[in-house]
Amino acid sequence: MSAIMELENKVVEILKTVYDPEIPVDVFELGLIYSVEIDKEANVTIEITLTSPNCPVAESMPQEVEDKVAAYPAIKSAKVNIVFDPPWDKDMMSEEAQLELGFL
Repeated sequence: MSAIMELENKVVEILKTVYDPEIPVDVFELGLIYSVEIDKEANVTIEITLTSPNCPVAESMPQEVEDKVAAYPAIKSAKVNIVFDPPWDKDMMSEEAQLELGFL
């Protein structure tokens, strides 16, 4: 496995430690992470959305993602971009998250 793939797996692991405070599911399983890009210098760019534009954690949650990813020693920097296109909906959640929240 390449170093970038290993780092990407680690970033996903880290993302699974960040929870939406209103829903007991992590941001990755909720489908809030649209992309994770890692360049050759280990700079990470993450596209994330929120369950709604008026989300009460619109500032704190993306910052928590950025801080946790950036704190990993092999990562040089982390940048989180908030996007609303496409808009998030419950179908973006993993099957595990949908089961946990009673959608399946």
